Amino acid sequence: MKIVTADGLADDALEELKSLGSVVNLPENLESELADANILVVRSKTKATKEFLSKTPNLKLIVRAGVGLDNIDLEAAKEKGIEVRNTPGASTNAVAELTLGAMLAMVRNIPLANCGMKKGLWEKKKLAGTEIEGKTLGIIGCGRIGSLVGKKAKALGMKIIGYNPPPRVDQDFIEYVELDELLKRADIITLHVPLLPSTKYIINKEAIAKAKDGVYILNIARGGTVNEEDLYEACKSGKVRAAALDAFEKEPYSGRFTELDNIFMTPHLGASTKEAQERIGKEVVKIIKEFIG
Repeated sequence: MKIVTADGLADDALEELKSLGSVVNLPENLESELADANILVVRSKTKATKEFLSKTPNLKLIVRAGVGLDNIDLEAAKEKGIEVRNTPGASTNAVAELTLGAMLAMVRNIPLANCGMKKGLWEKKKLAGTEIEGKTLGIIGCGRIGSLVGKKAKALGMKIIGYNPPPRVDQDFIEYVELDELLKRADIITLHVPLLPSTKYIINKEAIAKAKDGVYILNIARGGTVNEEDLYEACKSGKVRAAALDAFEKEPYSGRFTELDNIFMTPHLGASTKEAQERIGKEVVKIIKEFIG
């Protein structure tokens, strides 16, 4: 059994996988190694397109070490009889905590204050911020991560409204509303949805126009759920007071967001904690063990 880990994995997990078969980690020539591979482990970097999968004659399982599956052509995998699995629960808390951290940093201008201090500036009046207690948080996508963000934000004194078409798990701390109502009422909007045809550019010029003047927007989910050009223009005009982004349509990101001080960015750090990586690694090993039988 040959296992290829294309984008890396926690050391403990790699050691355990070695007891299950031959393991090639971070190969220099991925295409060559996949010619006789049985199992492929990816994160978000490797794009398992139809053309990519056509060069994997022996592949039987792809494990996405993370949540989103938008980097894998699921139809092409199905046609080739390749099973696709992911680790949806392993990074939930890490992403939820990053969301809250980004929210607090954004509304209190912490990144700007830090950069200013390092330049010798003391911009106390200029960088006066906003408190989140008593504010309405609108969560678009109330699955594992969105619900946990709501639970943690509720504990900080926020009012929680959510948009999540059925089927959904009702939570007593979330008031479910339609998308237009969420846009109208929310002081802060956070996205926690996968990239699907129904969520592509769910935040765009029209959606932003329905939001409050001075709304805050976070995308700690998936690139492509926010129209980046529309968000840029809204942040530039002040319609959106500030935005915090951890996911982008093209990564690594290089674009006009770097021009604006009210857009805060992180390089897709959602699951990048020691604890989350350990949980992801354990889940990957469990999935492969079950598959091998």
